[in-house]
Amino acid sequence: MPKEQPRPEPLDPPMVPFALAGTAAWAVVGLVLLVFFRDWLTEHGHRNWLWICLAGFLWGFPGLAVMMRHDANRRRRRAAAGN
Repeated sequence: MPKEQPRPEPLDPPMVPFALAGTAAWAVVGLVLLVFFRDWLTEHGHRNWLWICLAGFLWGFPGLAVMMRHDANRRRRRAAAGN
């Protein structure tokens, strides 16, 4: 019978950088579309893409708040496990 190996610890990275990166990505894409592709978007009927980028950027703030709370709980869990 094969010997059981110990299970690795699950990954629990800090999540705030991911939320910030996603929010920044929506902002950058929106600005690029606005500055360089506004005419193309209008000609092809895709102006709603700018609104999608704005929505992604704005939804990033509640997501950031949730991830900040998650990371605070993560720090508490790790501090309690260390005692």
